[in-house]
Amino acid sequence: MSANGSPTGQQQNPTYDSAFLKACRREPVPHTPVWFMRQAGRSLPEYRKVREGIGMLESCMRPDLVTEITLQPVRRHGVDAAIYFSDIVVPLKAIGIDLDIKPGVGPVVEQPVRTRADLARLRDLTPEDVSYVTEAIGLLTSELGSTPLIGFAGAPFTLASYLVEGGPSRTYENAKAMMYGDPELWADLLDRLADITAGFLKVQIEAGASAVQLFDSWAGALAPADYRRSVMPASAKVFRAVESYGVPRIHFGVGTGELLGLMGEAGADVVGVDWRVPLDEAARRVGPGKALQGNLDPTVLFAGREAVEAKTREVLGTAAGLEGHVFNLGHGVMPSTDPDALTRLVEYVHTQTAR
Repeated sequence: MSANGSPTGQQQNPTYDSAFLKACRREPVPHTPVWFMRQAGRSLPEYRKVREGIGMLESCMRPDLVTEITLQPVRRHGVDAAIYFSDIVVPLKAIGIDLDIKPGVGPVVEQPVRTRADLARLRDLTPEDVSYVTEAIGLLTSELGSTPLIGFAGAPFTLASYLVEGGPSRTYENAKAMMYGDPELWADLLDRLADITAGFLKVQIEAGASAVQLFDSWAGALAPADYRRSVMPASAKVFRAVESYGVPRIHFGVGTGELLGLMGEAGADVVGVDWRVPLDEAARRVGPGKALQGNLDPTVLFAGREAVEAKTREVLGTAAGLEGHVFNLGHGVMPSTDPDALTRLVEYVHTQTAR
């Protein structure tokens, strides 16, 4: 390891001095870096064209498609980082869980995990299970050059919720019933998922990802005490498992204003913030030693150029005193967003923050 905690020789990596990685390391940047969650997706006509007639899971398993889709927003918007195109349930599919992503619904699990016997279906993930990920990242890093690639995975709680509920939920009654009613089974389920998630992130880092983001999409449904006791240990295990690689680790959830400090405590280097909490207040909750990511409300992009610029200035204003800031939306790009609005937003942030 080098003196700054990065693997020796990483400074020779073409992405090391990028604005994105500098911001993650809380170092001075030439401008505030920008990327968008779900930047490679349904808002882009070129994405819809290339995926026409191809299911989501198949798209995630074809290195040629993954490469093209991941590169599309980099070409179009000039963002400071690419994010690997995949889905949080891909590692579950890779280990043999019978699931599908149904249009208009989301991931649906044929046989939900409800008993201790069901845990046997959650075997370890091996690199061979996701060889298409290694191949795609190899193709991507050669194309991206000095632009960093962010790997990603779903956090154990969110994956567990899909597995236990059998699909998307607004109440999580089955998952929470297990968490409260059978805490030992719940802990074992999340621990198993932590190992699978860590394995998935390791494959991405070893293939060339420059940073990783752990999405805990549904963590906002939890009270802080429940998060600390029943969820944080598994997320912390994931972050510890990839710590030695020296790449920035980002942690993001929706509706997690009350959990921001705990999400940082779990081991993240960068804490993602949705639009509900101003970044200066988020920094107070998270505490020193962490960069922040966020946090323009995605719906602002429908309001016209002047409104977008005004709200962007507000976000940048609240970020002015941060140790490190990566500009992003407070959640993913909405499918009906005008792509040109995103391109203008990237340019505006770069211009406003040029140093």
